[in-house]
Amino acid sequence: MRAGSGCPGDKAHGPVPHTGCMPKRATPQSWLCDMDGVLVHEGIMVPGADRFVALLAEKGRSFLVLTNNSMFTPRDLCDRLAQSGLVIPEASLWTSALATAQFLDSQRPNGKAYVIGEAGLTTALHDIGYVLTDRHPSTSCSRDEDLQLRGHHQGHPAGGRRGPLHRHQPRPGRPEPQGILPACGSVAALISHATGVAPYFVGKPNSLMVREGLNTLGAHSESTVMVGDRMDTDVVAGIEAGLQTILVLSGVTAKEQIDRFPYRPSRVIDSVADLIGELEDLEALQ
Repeated sequence: MRAGSGCPGDKAHGPVPHTGCMPKRATPQSWLCDMDGVLVHEGIMVPGADRFVALLAEKGRSFLVLTNNSMFTPRDLCDRLAQSGLVIPEASLWTSALATAQFLDSQRPNGKAYVIGEAGLTTALHDIGYVLTDRHPSTSCSRDEDLQLRGHHQGHPAGGRRGPLHRHQPRPGRPEPQGILPACGSVAALISHATGVAPYFVGKPNSLMVREGLNTLGAHSESTVMVGDRMDTDVVAGIEAGLQTILVLSGVTAKEQIDRFPYRPSRVIDSVADLIGELEDLEALQ
């Protein structure tokens, strides 16, 4: 910790407040960062996010950008982020679609899936050798608003056969400029109610997505930080995976909302720009 930061450094100060510095743990070697609300907000780069990402690379810190958005492939996201001014390698993007595909590959390799989704999800499933079909699928995967385009008309063959339902994230609604729109959790509830089959959510807040990210990096939870803007997805997933957690206030969560939750982040900051000075003080890893 940098000199003069004013952070408590011994037991005399009592418990570290959630708005203070990190508890005494190993110096972070790896970073997991949410995308929306942390690096970009409504398609615009959060000020300082480009320098933050550049410093992680300069200092030799491995990192992944996590997102529950399964619409786009990592290549597509690279391009979208570049247009916002962020240069992030394709290999450093970890989507809920990739996490879902990896989970299915470990549970039901070379399977068949009935999919309600877009390129991010279908590409990830194709890449693990899955066949996408509405004839005798072994599982079902979906995201959000695509259901109204196809699901209502075609029914749900996997659900009709009492097959498992896999969803990338449980959030019932997602904030958009025009208001709150239905998200994957709403679709899952509709299908579950109609079929009697409970879904399994792979994306955040399931810590499985975080742990898969750690395995992808070859990182350890003790020396990894999770940075996010949502208490109910990013922070709780990080806590349950045993990570240090940082809540940024540049997204959807306001400071006064933190006390509504029964858990606390390790630290609360305004944005990733507040981390630049600390990263600059770190020695580069070989």
